[in-house]
Amino acid sequence: MNIQSGATEGFWSHLRANTGKRHVLPWLIIVLAVLALWYHGPIAQLDLYHYFADHRDWLGIPNAADVLSNLGFAVVGLYGLALVLHTRPGSALDAARPGYGLFFFALVLTAFGSSWYHLLPDNARLVWDRLPIALACAGILSAVWSETLGDGRWVTVLWALVGVLGVGWWWYTDTHQAVGDLRPYLFVQFMPLLLIPLLQWQHESPRADRLAFAAAIGCYVLAKAAELSDREIFTFWGLLSGHTLKHLLSVLAGLVLMLNYARRKKADH
Repeated sequence: MNIQSGATEGFWSHLRANTGKRHVLPWLIIVLAVLALWYHGPIAQLDLYHYFADHRDWLGIPNAADVLSNLGFAVVGLYGLALVLHTRPGSALDAARPGYGLFFFALVLTAFGSSWYHLLPDNARLVWDRLPIALACAGILSAVWSETLGDGRWVTVLWALVGVLGVGWWWYTDTHQAVGDLRPYLFVQFMPLLLIPLLQWQHESPRADRLAFAAAIGCYVLAKAAELSDREIFTFWGLLSGHTLKHLLSVLAGLVLMLNYARRKKADH
């Protein structure tokens, strides 16, 4: 049993080392995802997307729960930015700093963009909600990518550009074609869920890092599920809608990553 266990461990270590050097698996997943989305064809926004379950006002703020639940993004984002800006040069976090900086900055933008959208939901305002979300996904993926594969700061610029173009493509097709196509935007949103665990596995990242990202990804998956069950959750619970819960779970995901960055920063001193 020990021989078999050692052989299995040796196989996976060899696979991690080889694929990590050649970047095969991450790029293969990206190419397959692009081909699958191209083959699928345009993905339209859900019908009645802007008709959220909770319309309650509070202190004169329309849709107050969906608006005010964005404040957590600003708190987490600003604290995270302060951590990034005060990380000493030459630290172990150097490679990941640009990506984390973009991620935390995007969380701050999300607080404003999503609040602006939920005050009066429509497609024109939705651009300013989706753009920061795309940048946040680009930032956290590029942080892990740069740290594990060592491709440098260009990765952050590249993924940020993909995120902006993805939202731009949806806006253009929504404005000038029969249906707005969400494929590039969804690509940027879901690539971190696939690539981050893979990159950390290849790189044999510390257990604490992998657990933190697993918790954050779990929160984000639950957030997307809550978003799709907006009215059902509000009808069952009555206190919060699914979309408000989505905001809170997403803030929790950002908080987990911010605390993990703070832990690593402290350990590096």
